[in-house]
Amino acid sequence: MEGGIFDALGIDAGIILIILMIIMVIMIVYMVKLSFKMTRFLKKYKIFMRGQDGASLEKSFMHSFNELDKLIESNRNHMEEIKHIKEIQAITLNKTAIVKYDAFKEMGGKLSFALAMLDAENSGFVLNAIHSREGCYTYIKEIVKGESYIVLGEEEKEALRQAVNMHNEM
Repeated sequence: MEGGIFDALGIDAGIILIILMIIMVIMIVYMVKLSFKMTRFLKKYKIFMRGQDGASLEKSFMHSFNELDKLIESNRNHMEEIKHIKEIQAITLNKTAIVKYDAFKEMGGKLSFALAMLDAENSGFVLNAIHSREGCYTYIKEIVKGESYIVLGEEEKEALRQAVNMHNEM
């Protein structure tokens, strides 16, 4: 009756015993592998927690989170400032050009000049300073979207052209 069940099924008890031993060896190898993983994890955990208890670790995390919140707020403020600076920059006269010339043939040294100063929409002015023996005379002409309502001289036109194309050439 000892082997009655196995004999009825036609299975040898020795084969069952060998299969169970193989399963046990596989389980032991798996347990050793898990033990090594657990040992490595505990070493890393001890290094992480060295000199720390739960409360001080929580304080450290809270400090880091507060610093992160400050950085996010600072970044938001910087983005607003940059936006404001860009708005101001759009209306400043940041396109400039100067053309020096001799207004009179008897005067040398190119002491006369035409200065164009424009904003991003090519609006601004052209300043013309004419130097003669009697003195220096300055004239200013308004520029709206790259055009003047007053006739411009050749030097003024050249200064205006250079200023309008200033950022296009870069």
